Amino acid sequence: MRIKNLTVTFGNQTIFNDVSMILPDDEKIGIVGVNGAGKTTLLKVMLGSISPDYGKIIYKKNTRIDWLPQVISDTGIDMEMEVFDYLLSGRPIDELNKQLESLYKELEENSRSQNLIFNEINEVQEKLDYFDQYNADAILLKLIDGVHIEESMLSKKLSELSGGQKSKVAFVRLLYSKPEIILLDEPTNHLDQESRDYIINYLKNYKGSVFVISHDIDFLNEVTNKTLFLDKRLGNFELFDGNYSYFKKIKSEQEENLIRQAEMQEKEVKKLRDIVLKYSHSSGKIKRMAQDREKKLEKLLKEKIEIVVPDKHVKFDMEISRESANIPIEVKDLSFRYDTSNDYLFEDLSFSLYKGEKFLVVGENGVGKSTLLKLIVGSLVPEDGNINIHNKTDIGYYAQELDGLNLDLSIIDNFKDLNISLKKLRSVLGRFLFFGDEVFKKVGVLSPGERARVALAKLSVGGFNFLVLDEPTNHLDPDTQELIASVFKEFPGTMIVVSHNPSFVDNLGIERTIILPEGIISYYNKGIVQYYQNLNKD
Repeated sequence: MRIKNLTVTFGNQTIFNDVSMILPDDEKIGIVGVNGAGKTTLLKVMLGSISPDYGKIIYKKNTRIDWLPQVISDTGIDMEMEVFDYLLSGRPIDELNKQLESLYKELEENSRSQNLIFNEINEVQEKLDYFDQYNADAILLKLIDGVHIEESMLSKKLSELSGGQKSKVAFVRLLYSKPEIILLDEPTNHLDQESRDYIINYLKNYKGSVFVISHDIDFLNEVTNKTLFLDKRLGNFELFDGNYSYFKKIKSEQEENLIRQAEMQEKEVKKLRDIVLKYSHSSGKIKRMAQDREKKLEKLLKEKIEIVVPDKHVKFDMEISRESANIPIEVKDLSFRYDTSNDYLFEDLSFSLYKGEKFLVVGENGVGKSTLLKLIVGSLVPEDGNINIHNKTDIGYYAQELDGLNLDLSIIDNFKDLNISLKKLRSVLGRFLFFGDEVFKKVGVLSPGERARVALAKLSVGGFNFLVLDEPTNHLDPDTQELIASVFKEFPGTMIVVSHNPSFVDNLGIERTIILPEGIISYYNKGIVQYYQNLNKD
């Protein structure tokens, strides 16, 4: 794969600046860089969903490329499609067989050049051979079994699945589609441990190229053998041999070496300046010496080593507009199922939350954790039971799939529903690392990590006294995860949260835990979170 003079801009911001390089075939490459360096943008350019301002990416003829986005709905698929039909669509075998049948019919009718028809038949047959049509069903069933997709899930609609189930299904379809280049964007966000291990082993033995963006360092270290570093400051790329940990070691050594060189250079600059200042008005040999040193100083300043300024980090706090009641929310005898032909996700579920409490929801994939939160915020309606919300309860909701944002609006326009001045909004967005013209970007072109920061920014200025948080760390880098944990810990209101990120949860100050679907409530125990993380990260 060859990148030639690639230039991508958004507004006045240059993401990639005239980048040219050759990326080797059949390698497992981790893509790394700071927030906003263009990691997801690069994948979208490779996929063809974003057109560069200039330059191009050149592949071998007929190269098959497919991707796994962070948010499955980003693929533009019909979320009302049944899971099994979605999986089968990974290999267009039925469509190709119909084309073949139509071509043979044309051959009989003698309606056009037989040589042309035979060539087309050969092309279709080559595709069918590539997709291994006679073994395709067995291959799909093996993948389904490998990531532990239950048979009952296959007849469900995609829209009915939890985040973890969607990730499993999307991953199976991707692997089944047999691309020569696989693009992965935060692939382990929702995967259970067994599925994760299966996929790691599958990718390590995959005969093709894999490009992966991930904050899961263990996953990167297991899967990748090269690392592509996107330098936000210069807008270019650098390819390193080795996995993420090896890259970090080499990069750290490079930076330390640069700092040493810069320090030595600064000392030399100071020495030359002192000589020039002291002897520039002299005469004879001393003046010539000063002039010689001045030329050396000019050359040194042109070649001066620039030390990269440390990355800026998200900074924010959360205030409430008013105090809530002592019991802001009460759930009584709650029952819910997506369809009367399906089993209940939970029945007769009852609990109350107390003012200032931090309450954790855990359970395996598909038991209804996200569904419970959607019922609380009113985006779903219970079949039986009630959710009593006190009139002094102001709810702020962070959705797992960030569907509370309008993708067609700019960042700044997504705040129009809030009563906040432009000056304050600019200040808030700056604390979430959106500066200058960046605020006019459409949310739809942002990476999921950037969208997550927009959603957090909205949450931070709403004055809410009750937070409903569904996997708030999924799309965030480790530093930002640590920061939001400390902010939410100091939050003076009430909080209900779904998360299987033990390090995040352990820093929140959780008091009680409810385990679904049973509805068992107990005091917080880190071991429970660790147990469910090993089962799933939904």
